[in-house]
Amino acid sequence: MIANSRWGIIYCPKPGVRRTHKRWEHIKELLDAQAIAYDFVQSEGPDSVLRLTKMLITNGYDTIIIVGGDSAMNRALNGLLSFDDEVRQRTVLGVIPNGRGNDFASFWGFDDEKDEQTIEWLKARRIRQVDVGEVVYTDADNNVQSRYFFNCLNVGLVANIMKLKFKTRRIFGLTTLTYFASMLGLLFKRLETRMSLKINEEIIDRKVMSVCIGNSRAYGQTPNAVPYNGMLDVSVIAYPGIRQLLEGLWMLFTGKFLSHKSVRSYRTPRKVIFNDIKKASVSTDGIVLDNVQAPFRVGLKQEYINLIIPS
Repeated sequence: MIANSRWGIIYCPKPGVRRTHKRWEHIKELLDAQAIAYDFVQSEGPDSVLRLTKMLITNGYDTIIIVGGDSAMNRALNGLLSFDDEVRQRTVLGVIPNGRGNDFASFWGFDDEKDEQTIEWLKARRIRQVDVGEVVYTDADNNVQSRYFFNCLNVGLVANIMKLKFKTRRIFGLTTLTYFASMLGLLFKRLETRMSLKINEEIIDRKVMSVCIGNSRAYGQTPNAVPYNGMLDVSVIAYPGIRQLLEGLWMLFTGKFLSHKSVRSYRTPRKVIFNDIKKASVSTDGIVLDNVQAPFRVGLKQEYINLIIPS
């Protein structure tokens, strides 16, 4: 590969938003005003981001900027980590938030309404090595798979919501209606699943509603997690009654989630082992993984990825 000092930018339009070219034209004006050398490609859809990341890296781009949300960053991360260590160590990722979920970008202080500031920070190129989570599992064909994440891995309710959202989006196509249909669909499903997992030396074998393993804030489910301390935060959520469920949602949005009596929290430098999840769904950064077979393990790669952060 020939090193390329130009940025390789992947523009990921928001799903369901008309006239997405206006958003890119605004960002392009700011990039040109800063005299930044770049080439850009536009994703044809969520699944193309991984392929486009690999294409840019293969063509020598060492700085990959994602104009998108958490799921786009996840796919770029997994595209990067399909290469060897030499490529990983020289490649730098950056983000201009543009998705419906920008939790990882907002953790660092990037704001999707402050593009000029974001581009100035990216140009300043303050680089930090950050941790990434890793799930290693066997699929239905007995092949070992690895998937990496910046934010979190979910097993149970949250992953089920993501799975239903994907299905209903294909039917309805409208984002607001998709979320409504997803939540309505959950009313007709059992919210709890019997799981067996090991965290540190503790074995949990009981019915739970959801498990979240966070490398970062994980949409409020692991609010104290940070992607640079070599630790994973884990929230195990038991099945509450309706009143407690509504109370839990309120505490989630007010930052008091870990105080809810249905939530047990852990911090671990070790792997989390899932021995049984029945038929619960599994997702990483909002992307549902297909055919995850238990047992599987979730671990951490410490200081593994070069990320541009605010200066």
